[in-house]
Amino acid sequence: MNIQPRQNGGAIYPGHPDPAFTLKSTACRMEQQHTIAKPITLQGRGLFFGRPANLTFKPAEPDRGIVFIRTDADRMEVPALIQHVVRKPRRSAIKNGPAEVEVVEHLLSAVAGLRLDNLLIEIDAAEVPILDGSSKPFIDALLEAQITPQDKPRKRLVISEPVVVRDGDSMVAAMPCDDPELQLLYEMDYGDAGPIRRQFRQFDLANGDYANEIAPCRTYVLESEAIELRDSGMGAHLTPDDVLVIGREGKPLGDNRLRFEDEPLRHKILDLIGDLYLLGAPIQGRVVAYKSGHSLNHELVRQLVRQYLSRTRRDMAIHRTALDVRQINKLLPHRYPMLLIDRVLEIEGDQRIIGVKNVSINEPFFQGHYPSSPIMPGVLIVEAMAQLSGLLIGQKVENVGKLAVLLSLDKVKLRKPVTPGDQLVMEAESLRVRSRIAHMRCRAFVAEELAAEAEVKFMLVDDDQE
Repeated sequence: MNIQPRQNGGAIYPGHPDPAFTLKSTACRMEQQHTIAKPITLQGRGLFFGRPANLTFKPAEPDRGIVFIRTDADRMEVPALIQHVVRKPRRSAIKNGPAEVEVVEHLLSAVAGLRLDNLLIEIDAAEVPILDGSSKPFIDALLEAQITPQDKPRKRLVISEPVVVRDGDSMVAAMPCDDPELQLLYEMDYGDAGPIRRQFRQFDLANGDYANEIAPCRTYVLESEAIELRDSGMGAHLTPDDVLVIGREGKPLGDNRLRFEDEPLRHKILDLIGDLYLLGAPIQGRVVAYKSGHSLNHELVRQLVRQYLSRTRRDMAIHRTALDVRQINKLLPHRYPMLLIDRVLEIEGDQRIIGVKNVSINEPFFQGHYPSSPIMPGVLIVEAMAQLSGLLIGQKVENVGKLAVLLSLDKVKLRKPVTPGDQLVMEAESLRVRSRIAHMRCRAFVAEELAAEAEVKFMLVDDDQE
């Protein structure tokens, strides 16, 4: 995969927690990020458990991304991103800490179809209301809230290398495509004896009429599956008049009628569009799916993220050095054994920095932590991220000659042991820098895995006062 520049370089794509995952603006045309102009609220019941839910769409600032906020759970934020996905049958669910939001795919499909980049979604229950089972009610509400452009360029993931994910005879693949928007081909196949005949459909997100051809297509369930769900205690509040149940003869049960001859197939495309938007940015490429469901769609997104991160970090490590250790020594007061930055790979003004710590068995702390099972102390990983933050803070002219003294730590999480031979790739992002206080968001990775993260606040003091 490669990222094509349009204007003045890149920025962290909306909402993504990994600052190394940097997308450039698309070269194909001028396109701005978008949000909505005003809040709008929807009410409904959840699909699986039937609990009532109030959902409010609100505008969000540029580069914020799509973020759910559980108003009934201390306003915990759940970004609509693949790393927050948790495995649930027959639906897409995301979770951050104790806060969870389920059945997000229809809503995200509407957001992707309308090319919205930044949105806050307040919800007071664990399930997004199912409404009529399609994306159309979300489309109608968002259009009523008035889509409005923002003063930041849109980012896009451009696929340049094929990625294929399989599970048995099911498959989904992403391939390069010169057209600027996502192209989809989905083939549905329940077998010769299945209630729905084998069929396929292509859809072009740029030139297709998403709002009228895809958004109205409702979620469906086979009659045999509906019986299993009811027996397990889910969907007991629904009847075949409320949800599309496909009988053994391939026709809807109850008074329901198909909105399109191939409505179930079109709904599969709707789901796929929503699941792919868990990448956090639109895709330029062609996606081909055969009998794919949510879990396979999620795995494709994970593979796209991993491949991009791996290639980006490798390219930076080989080709780019913003600061070597001699230059770092001139900017930081730390010395052996406390200097924990070996090289800075990239600096984006005073907003973002990427640096490296090569972890050797010769590190002095391994003598006691622990001799039989050497692990880099978590406090030193945090210290390394703090040092990298100090280098970023020093990029502002008014901060030259000041020391960034650690003031507080928040949201510290150590997710993976760091051992001898690892290369710790760290990123620091500026959240807010004032004359005396700096607030940074930091993350550290080993290969593609997140090893640690923290938000760090510093007090800026004159060097002669330290």
